[in-house]
Amino acid sequence: MTEIGLKIDKTLRYYLSKGIIKGRDLRWKLSPQIAESPVFILGCSRAGTTLVYKTFSASPQLGSIQKETHDLWASLHPLEQRDWKSHVLLKEDASDRDRAFISRFFYGQTGTLNFVDKNNQNGLCLSYLLALFPAARFVYVKRSPGDNINSLIEGWRKADEFATWSNSLPVDVNVENGEFKRWCFFLPEGWKNYLSSSVEEVCAFQYQAMNDMILAGRDMVPEKQWVEICYEDLLNDPVRGFQAAFEAIDLEFGETLEKHCQTVLSRPYNAFSEIRLNKWKDGRNADKVARVLSLVENTALKMGYK
Repeated sequence: MTEIGLKIDKTLRYYLSKGIIKGRDLRWKLSPQIAESPVFILGCSRAGTTLVYKTFSASPQLGSIQKETHDLWASLHPLEQRDWKSHVLLKEDASDRDRAFISRFFYGQTGTLNFVDKNNQNGLCLSYLLALFPAARFVYVKRSPGDNINSLIEGWRKADEFATWSNSLPVDVNVENGEFKRWCFFLPEGWKNYLSSSVEEVCAFQYQAMNDMILAGRDMVPEKQWVEICYEDLLNDPVRGFQAAFEAIDLEFGETLEKHCQTVLSRPYNAFSEIRLNKWKDGRNADKVARVLSLVENTALKMGYK
């Protein structure tokens, strides 16, 4: 196909897609339906949540928009209207308006109310998400503290990717003696206490705050709606790890998904370097990570890491 032909094809596909979405939206308006059991991926940033999200997005039983949704959810409860306290949302924040808005959005985008969603604030909103969708299924992705904190530190060096949402913060960020001026990833409660901390202290705080909040809300979720995945298990055997996770929340794991998982590690999603265990020990952040591991020890133990 010629270059002009490719442009025409791309344009036609774009407008066709827009037309399909508008048609679904009109259908939803005429007969509103609420999502019942969506799948939410939870976990700390840089824990492997994108790998898990992309794999669940490959399921023919789930609709997916194939990208993070933090802007979508933030539009319902803007941080600036909550004095930038945190990204935390509680069950008291849930409303019929939110439930309908999310159901309508995903139906319009995917054509189904059975969808999978992921963004790096979901774990701070577990009770809120459960209040919106009581039959929702949750996939909690865990990663060992050394490798996760190391990857968070690397992420803080990529502010153009992970701090795009924080340009309007009402306070000055001087992390690592001012080396980092933009806050990355997410805001746990108490984040303002770390504005002038070292980057490793900030990342340890984020790791602890996110995982502690998920663990605190775990008992609220019925057992059949909850599954935990250790990132390390996926690296050892992605087929077995994903199959167990899918089946735990009543999703089929057929031949197509098995083939996807057989090669999933050869096409890493947003990885900073080669995929392997204990990367932090011989990386440039080794000393920094070692200094803060004791700060997250209790959290790591609760997660199952010794």
